[in-house]
Amino acid sequence: MNRAFTNILCNNVETNARFYEDILGMHRRNDFGWFIIMGSDDLPGLELGLLDKAHETVPPVVAQPPAGLILTFVVEDAAVCHEKAIAADAEIVEEPTDLPYGQTRLLLRDPAGTIVDISSPTP
Repeated sequence: MNRAFTNILCNNVETNARFYEDILGMHRRNDFGWFIIMGSDDLPGLELGLLDKAHETVPPVVAQPPAGLILTFVVEDAAVCHEKAIAADAEIVEEPTDLPYGQTRLLLRDPAGTIVDISSPTP
């Protein structure tokens, strides 16, 4: 295998890109307007594609809102991302919550409707 990444189908790829930039500090590796590949300096192999769901390459049968998917990112401190989410006016699904297995979890919904789990070790 040479490469693997997840694509999120978006109504507005620019809005979604800003969500991941503002809250998780990701950056654009490639920006084709209708398709943006996000990356992270902390995880060089990580790629996240943001794809315009109305683009001709997307079959209409798959251009539906996401369901049954949680995209998880483990960070140093979920509380910092919570503050950034508030500042970015992101949709907070669940405030930071300490879970019994030693993680603090923040759940957000990105602008495309994807549930994003931002977790960190519980202090």
